[in-house]
Amino acid sequence: MNIDITSLIAQTALVLLLSPLLSGLIASLKAKLQNRRGPRVWQPFFDLIKFFRKDMVISEHASGVFAAVPHVVFATALMAGLMVPLAWVPAPLQLFGGALALVGLLALGRFFLALGGLDPGSAFGGMGSSREMTISAIAEPAMMLAIFTAAIAGGSTNLSQIVMAGDGHAGRFLEPAHTLAFSAMFIVLLAETGRVPVDNPATHLELTMIHEAMILEYSGRYLAMLEWAASMKQLVLFGLLANLFFPFGLAPGMLPAAVAQGMGWLAIKLVGLAVAVVLVEFTNAKLRLFRVPDLLGAAFVLATLALVSLFLFR
Repeated sequence: MNIDITSLIAQTALVLLLSPLLSGLIASLKAKLQNRRGPRVWQPFFDLIKFFRKDMVISEHASGVFAAVPHVVFATALMAGLMVPLAWVPAPLQLFGGALALVGLLALGRFFLALGGLDPGSAFGGMGSSREMTISAIAEPAMMLAIFTAAIAGGSTNLSQIVMAGDGHAGRFLEPAHTLAFSAMFIVLLAETGRVPVDNPATHLELTMIHEAMILEYSGRYLAMLEWAASMKQLVLFGLLANLFFPFGLAPGMLPAAVAQGMGWLAIKLVGLAVAVVLVEFTNAKLRLFRVPDLLGAAFVLATLALVSLFLFR
């Protein structure tokens, strides 16, 4: 297997640096929409530096699993980011797997994160892990069906091949199958990133916590790695949604001019999706936990209809 080292290094830096910036952009846009001053766009970088400099407090009931979880979650999120084409094609790790490998990596990170919440034996951690696995059991099938819709249209499960096959078909996103798949994937994005109406990342109220409950026992550099991994996972899902269903503007290689243009298009897509997420959060309240499966069930139905309509209207 030949791997372009330049592409690997460049996308690694892109994923590591752009992911906190995207989180800061969403927080800043949400604050502006609520007529608040809000944090600066680059505030997540200062938060990560602060966490890395702090000492860690580890529960006496925690085992070696507790220490291994941040490293596994961080590694899986970074590897997932290297499998998804963001600003150029092909992705650096495209040969190591396609859509199924990406979903598997995200599931592996979620599994270890749930273990990390359970390991110290705290009530909040166990509650958050239980809720996370319940939501993922419904969200993952919907995400896979939505990706398979784009994969069948592209003739491959390789994400880079799907994007390259869709490039040049500007009107494809208006087709019924892709519109339904995009809607399903957007709902899954809200669930996987812990956004309103599924979860609220800005609260620590025990009745509403999901992601925050699982990482409540972590501190110091472990907490920094988990927060950074969550930002990378968010960037991966944003990039997946943007480039699978709007596959234009990506650079066909690592030429500087083409990469600059690809970065510009990536920024436009990410800002557009960030605005959409902020509008959803601003206009909706957090759902009660027992209503969340209804929302994700709707995403599964939309993804199923997308797959069916793909064959009906081909």
